[in-house]
Amino acid sequence: MPYYLVQAVYTPEAWGAMVRKPQNRADIVRPVIESMGGKLEAAFLAFGEHDAVLIIQMPDNVSAAALSMAVSAGRGVKSIKTTPLMTKAEAVKAMRKAGGLKYSAPA
Repeated sequence: MPYYLVQAVYTPEAWGAMVRKPQNRADIVRPVIESMGGKLEAAFLAFGEHDAVLIIQMPDNVSAAALSMAVSAGRGVKSIKTTPLMTKAEAVKAMRKAGGLKYSAPA
């Protein structure tokens, strides 16, 4: 099953709600991911550009996009970014495949 990096930025309203009533949002999102056939591998609170960082597995790009849309529609995040990830084994396969291609740069 493909892996995805999900990075989200909470709204000020979401932060306010979490400060008033602290909660582990991974416990909220895990069943949503699992209901789509996915798996939450890891969840982190981050400092910097993004507030929440998840590593998830989803059955396909359509499912990953649907999760992103559902979270965005909930209005608890200002932005969400979903990045497909490759395992090291997949990356090596891609490198081998690239090595056999005949591509020439513009001259």
